[in-house]
Amino acid sequence: MNNSEVFIPQTNGEVSDSLTQNWTPQACECYSINCNCKKCSIEISKYSFVCQMPKIVELLLKTHGKPQQSAFM
Repeated sequence: MNNSEVFIPQTNGEVSDSLTQNWTPQACECYSINCNCKKCSIEISKYSFVCQMPKIVELLLKTHGKPQQSAFM
Protein backbone atom coordinates (compact mmCIF):
# COMPACT_ATOMS: atom_id res chain seq x y z
CA MET A 1 0.00 0.00 0.00
CA ASN A 2 1.48 3.36 -0.94
CA ASN A 3 1.04 6.55 1.08
CA SER A 4 -1.82 7.85 -1.06
CA GLU A 5 -4.09 4.85 -0.47
CA VAL A 6 -6.61 5.04 2.35
CA PHE A 7 -8.73 2.19 3.65
CA ILE A 8 -12.41 3.12 3.91
CA PRO A 9 -14.50 0.64 5.90
CA GLN A 10 -17.37 -0.93 3.96
CA THR A 11 -19.93 -0.69 6.76
CA ASN A 12 -22.54 1.62 5.24
CA GLY A 13 -21.87 4.02 8.10
CA GLU A 14 -22.81 1.48 10.78
CA VAL A 15 -20.62 0.76 13.78
CA SER A 16 -20.23 -2.76 15.14
CA ASP A 17 -21.87 -3.34 18.54
CA SER A 18 -18.61 -4.83 19.78
CA LEU A 19 -16.95 -1.42 19.45
CA THR A 20 -19.48 0.30 21.71
CA GLN A 21 -19.62 -2.14 24.63
CA ASN A 22 -17.25 -0.12 26.80
CA TRP A 23 -14.82 2.76 26.89
CA THR A 24 -11.47 1.61 25.49
CA PRO A 25 -8.22 3.54 26.02
CA GLN A 26 -8.39 4.76 22.41
CA ALA A 27 -12.00 5.90 22.80
CA CYS A 28 -11.06 7.74 26.02
CA GLU A 29 -8.18 9.45 24.22
CA CYS A 30 -10.49 10.51 21.41
CA TYR A 31 -13.06 11.83 23.91
CA SER A 32 -10.38 13.71 25.89
CA ILE A 33 -9.16 15.55 22.77
CA ASN A 34 -12.73 16.33 21.63
CA CYS A 35 -12.33 14.01 18.61
CA ASN A 36 -9.65 16.32 17.18
CA CYS A 37 -7.84 13.98 14.80
CA LYS A 38 -4.83 16.30 14.54
CA LYS A 39 -4.08 15.60 18.23
CA CYS A 40 -4.69 11.84 18.01
CA SER A 41 -1.87 9.35 18.53
CA ILE A 42 -3.21 7.23 15.67
CA GLU A 43 -3.39 10.19 13.25
CA ILE A 44 0.14 11.20 14.23
CA SER A 45 1.30 7.67 13.37
CA LYS A 46 -0.25 8.03 9.88
CA TYR A 47 -2.32 4.86 9.71
CA SER A 48 -4.01 4.35 6.35
CA PHE A 49 -7.68 4.21 7.28
CA VAL A 50 -10.56 6.61 7.76
CA CYS A 51 -11.11 7.02 11.48
CA GLN A 52 -14.46 5.88 12.85
CA MET A 53 -13.70 6.84 16.45
CA PRO A 54 -15.82 10.04 16.56
CA LYS A 55 -18.87 7.90 15.70
CA ILE A 56 -17.89 5.39 18.37
CA VAL A 57 -17.42 8.13 20.99
CA GLU A 58 -20.85 9.55 20.15
CA LEU A 59 -22.46 6.13 20.58
CA LEU A 60 -20.56 5.45 23.82
CA LEU A 61 -21.76 8.77 25.25
CA LYS A 62 -25.36 7.87 24.39
CA THR A 63 -25.19 4.34 25.82
CA HIS A 64 -22.70 4.63 28.71
CA GLY A 65 -22.34 8.33 29.46
CA LYS A 66 -18.97 10.00 29.96
CA PRO A 67 -16.00 7.75 30.70
CA GLN A 68 -14.87 7.38 34.30
CA GLN A 69 -11.89 9.59 35.19
CA SER A 70 -9.97 6.41 36.08
CA ALA A 71 -10.21 5.35 32.41
CA PHE A 72 -7.75 8.09 31.54
CA MET A 73 -4.99 6.73 33.76
